Amino acid sequence: MSNPMPAKELGIALIGTGFMGKCHAMAWRNVATVFGGAHPRLEILSDVTDEAAKHFATQFGFARGTTNWQEAVTDPKVDIVSITAPNGMHRPMAEAALKAGKHVWLEKPMALTLADANAMAELAQASDGQKTILGYNYLRSPAFQSARKLIADGVIGKPMAFRGVYDEDYSADPLLPWSWRMTHEGGGLGALGDLGCHLVSQMVALMGPVSEIVAQTQIVVPTRPSPDGPKSVENEDSAMALLRFTSGAQGSFATSRVARGRKCRLQWEVHGTEGTIVFDQENMNELWLHRAGEAGLTRHLTGPDQPDFAAFCPAPGHNFGFNEQKTIEARDLLSAITGGPACGPDFSQGLEIEKIIHAMATSNGTLVRIER
Repeated sequence: MSNPMPAKELGIALIGTGFMGKCHAMAWRNVATVFGGAHPRLEILSDVTDEAAKHFATQFGFARGTTNWQEAVTDPKVDIVSITAPNGMHRPMAEAALKAGKHVWLEKPMALTLADANAMAELAQASDGQKTILGYNYLRSPAFQSARKLIADGVIGKPMAFRGVYDEDYSADPLLPWSWRMTHEGGGLGALGDLGCHLVSQMVALMGPVSEIVAQTQIVVPTRPSPDGPKSVENEDSAMALLRFTSGAQGSFATSRVARGRKCRLQWEVHGTEGTIVFDQENMNELWLHRAGEAGLTRHLTGPDQPDFAAFCPAPGHNFGFNEQKTIEARDLLSAITGGPACGPDFSQGLEIEKIIHAMATSNGTLVRIER
């Protein structure tokens, strides 16, 4: 099925103006330019202070700003709510938007706890046709979409093993100040909720559902400095797991926010009975493929023959980027609202990702079975 785009303007509310808030704003401003259809109407932006709300409303191109996020999600001129606020606000904001009849684009992780995620998925399921999508943007890269098609087409035979890591070093410095991200109440999970969930989203898309997990987590820097003195880090700096998929395939998983020198090492490989696929987000415009009978792996550059690349650029080898993935994410939500293919991960699919990362967080070396 094609991706129809809306013929009339849809009103947008944006909550949050940090890194991901800016990404959402750019996606909303660019989506019709790239994919056609009516340009979204950037209606209202919410931030914590009146000064920030007005400043970023002007910078991002929204009609007005507010410090009242409830006003943003209930505004009758708004059809879609983009939520890029801190993790602890995801459930109340998403639920308020759904109850107000809005479609929701929510950044990951979905929620602080598995109970929260389950409640959100149930509410979305019971809503009156509202669409939900979670911000797993790495699923949208042309290289990843190409890898999914290679597996679906049987190019590497039956997938038998997955090996994946997602490492960064933004918390490696022990003098990095304590923040809400390092608490259960404000951040939820640590490296698993910030980084590992991205790897899980790709792993499940490539390999199918997970049935069993054995995992361990680690807090590498147990206290962090703050203006009030040292404060404890409550959630994990790193995690490792062994997995079994329902297909019978096996997997290994690792994630860390304290891996010095790593910036965005979202790297995985899939071993099949007839070949292997290898990808690394730090080189996101390359996909490496081996097929039975070949001497080794061959390098394939992204280009207009891969899904969605040509909408941005007609020339192969001209690199795709992070924000282009967010624009595709916005396109997928608009298309689903307009009657196109279902977009995902929606809240139901997001709940499955949450089950996996929370199982890793609680395993402590014991086998956990994923219930469905």
